[in-house]
Amino acid sequence: MRSHPAPPPAALDRRAFLGRVAAASAAFAISPPATVFGADPLPPSVEPGLTMPPPADERGVADLAAALALGETTARALVEGCLARVEALDARGPTLRAVIERNPDALAIADRLDQERKDGKVRGPLHGIPILIKDNIDSADRMRTSAGSLALANSTPSRDAFIVERLRAAGAVLLGKTNLSEWANFRSTRSTSGWSGRGGLTRNPHVLDRSACGSSSGTGAAVAAGYVPLGIGTETDGSIICPSSICGIVGIKPTLGLWSRSGIIPISASQDTAGPMTRSVADAAVLLGPLAGPDPRDAATQASPGTAEDYSRFLDRGGLKGARIGVARNLASGFHPDIDRAFGEALAALKDAGAVLVDPANLETLGKFDEAEYEVLLYEFKAGMAAYLEALGPAAPAKTLDDLFAFNEKERAREMPFFGQEIFEQAKGKGPLTDKAYRAARAKCVKLTRKEGIDATLAKHKLDAIVAPSNGPSWPIDLVNGDRYTGGNSSFAAVAGYPSITVPMGFVHELPLGLSFLGAAWTEGKLIRLAYAFEQATKIRRAPRFLATTPSPA
Repeated sequence: MRSHPAPPPAALDRRAFLGRVAAASAAFAISPPATVFGADPLPPSVEPGLTMPPPADERGVADLAAALALGETTARALVEGCLARVEALDARGPTLRAVIERNPDALAIADRLDQERKDGKVRGPLHGIPILIKDNIDSADRMRTSAGSLALANSTPSRDAFIVERLRAAGAVLLGKTNLSEWANFRSTRSTSGWSGRGGLTRNPHVLDRSACGSSSGTGAAVAAGYVPLGIGTETDGSIICPSSICGIVGIKPTLGLWSRSGIIPISASQDTAGPMTRSVADAAVLLGPLAGPDPRDAATQASPGTAEDYSRFLDRGGLKGARIGVARNLASGFHPDIDRAFGEALAALKDAGAVLVDPANLETLGKFDEAEYEVLLYEFKAGMAAYLEALGPAAPAKTLDDLFAFNEKERAREMPFFGQEIFEQAKGKGPLTDKAYRAARAKCVKLTRKEGIDATLAKHKLDAIVAPSNGPSWPIDLVNGDRYTGGNSSFAAVAGYPSITVPMGFVHELPLGLSFLGAAWTEGKLIRLAYAFEQATKIRRAPRFLATTPSPA
């Protein structure tokens, strides 16, 4: 769930640190070795003469629900259309490899939901709507949950993740699972985002030789390319925000505890959360509420102020009028000159929509908690993986992090053709969560990102939210050297456990950019109001063109 892995040398500034650090087809089929590992050449592109499917169905959930209600379409027809697009773009054409596995029961589920509708039972706005979820979220069906690893390639949990239980209850059709950066990008300091041993390499649908970021690479690419209207990713630090922004879609990283983490392969108990990844703020809002609520298996959900709230009520085109927006200038400089330009245009749009800009409104603890965060993640990953594997029961393919490490060594040719498992090795050496070093690191993270970080800035300037660019431009895929991260701003909200939303902000040479809205705990509704108003005022998002590479000047 982390965008970019690696331990931080003390002397590095934050952007240099994030460049290295963890800021992370048939059912059951395991991708064959060799070409699937991403060593295969990039596709020539969507060139003239290459047969492509029709344009994606870009209708949002509200329009699809209306069409279902009027009998203009059926859940089966929607699922068939989604599966056809996956086949055309994932297995053939640009070969995005965004989907790691299709649900063999998807059509049967759609048929049952269509019958329910005929019988007068409609479960809500998600009834009959197809969705893809990341392959580190448990589903107790005929699909696997593997975190992209061959070690868990045949692992079938006995129980759905809590959010999957909620999806099924809401009537969504689970179409399949998306590829990801293996182990949510928490295995190597030199990883390539979007690559997994089981799923191969996910490509950015806008420019195919560029990274889709990670670790929710497959969800970002699939939603952007029109496979489904709704997707779910997971984040520890950046793994919803980065692939959403870099693939040109909307992503919500909720307050920790709004959505349950039970049944999700973990990295960090203090930072992990799943969240919506969609093509619009409205679709993200409609997905957010039905999956929220208290879960006895996740104590963090008990702190949530409400359950199953209708976040669609916050969709207000005038939502920026009078809102005080802080401009975090120290999170906004040095990425790229074109990002400075796009950010300036975004700020002008906010102001034109009625926002009061407080500029600057810097987060003064920037760069002061990086090493502490990484220490926390190493400790919590070891503890969390042991608990997850134990919960799989006696048939679990591995029992400990040591077992996973040993499997990767044994299967080095398939699992580590490009990068190793240095982070696994570092985490193996950590002690229990009672260690003084862990407790001190976690306390430092909380203090610097909450009380002296986001909370302090919001209070000082009486702000409704803080804005900053979500990301730098996507970088060329490089399986030899790994990611060349170009900057981002996920860490404050991630480490604090606070909400953030990214919305399309612009483009640099066909590469999407996002604008992040950060807020205090449990302020998803407020952030949705602000993000929706910005989205409606700018309407920047556009469908990907599947270019082979960035266009050259004429």
